[in-house]
Amino acid sequence: MLVVMKKDSNQQAIDRVCDLIRARGFAPHVMPGAVRIAIGVTGNQGFVEIENLESVDGVMEVIHVTSPHKLVSRDVHPEDTIVDVRGVPIGGKEIVVMAGPCAVESREQVMHIAREVKRLGARMLRGGAFKPRTSPYAFQGLKKQGLEFLAEAREETGLPIVTEVKDTDNLELVAEYADLLQIGARNMQNFTLLEEVGKLRKPVLLKRGMSATIKELLLAAEYIMSQGNYQVILCERGIRTFEDSTRNTLDLNAVPVMKALSHLPVVVDPSHGIGLWSKVTPMARASVAAGADALIIEVHHEPQKALSDGAQSLTPKSFALLMRDVRRIAAAVDRTVASGE
Repeated sequence: MLVVMKKDSNQQAIDRVCDLIRARGFAPHVMPGAVRIAIGVTGNQGFVEIENLESVDGVMEVIHVTSPHKLVSRDVHPEDTIVDVRGVPIGGKEIVVMAGPCAVESREQVMHIAREVKRLGARMLRGGAFKPRTSPYAFQGLKKQGLEFLAEAREETGLPIVTEVKDTDNLELVAEYADLLQIGARNMQNFTLLEEVGKLRKPVLLKRGMSATIKELLLAAEYIMSQGNYQVILCERGIRTFEDSTRNTLDLNAVPVMKALSHLPVVVDPSHGIGLWSKVTPMARASVAAGADALIIEVHHEPQKALSDGAQSLTPKSFALLMRDVRRIAAAVDRTVASGE
């Protein structure tokens, strides 16, 4: 259910509606917008009548929302949501590029790469401190020390940090350092983790599972938002298909589909999407053309020595060419990409 308030509704009227919703055992979610104020109702199974709701001062309309992902849906929030990550808006006219190493390997490595990607126009620094790996013998990350190195890089460059949280045990620690919490593909349906992240008031980058449908991704986002955290960014990072010439199949169909179904920003990860460094730039160009609000790109100054995902990592020189190309595509679709220093 969606309660649409009149544009000039005061806080007293909004509180009255929320109280009536809670009295029935449901949860209200106030979603302000430029055109209207909407209050989403969750916890109800199907349409329910709430006594006197339509007669409350300030209520304009009560709408039955049929989408299973109610808070994520454009029915609830028709306007695009812009998520602010430490002063960097994601979802607006500017396409934000997040770049950095797959894994933080040393202080020297992350500081060098952070300086390079900042110089070339990246607005955020990505880097993994906790690494969920397929093999238990693969590099698992530097953990807290890695977070400390990322924080030092942020202090010097001013780039906000996006890093992965892989379980609830380390959520508090990662949240202390991260500006944008990444939920990786393997954890997209870790519902306990989603709910705990939803209780925080910190932006979340939610990656699509390797075999997940768009509907499943949107419902995973609903888990987070149902707990009161509306700062969610969706990420297409490729899905597993029968094709084995690339690491994954980057589903660019998902970008316009998700933007039609949901008001949340959409990020594309062409590095994981294709897994071949030489093909990352063409897929980044295509992502911008498809309507992506941001890109997340893996960059390493010595990919051949990388402890994780070297085959899909760009050198700073290759990243510079990617930035040049995506600026050109962005201009063609009436958007912008940050220029380098």
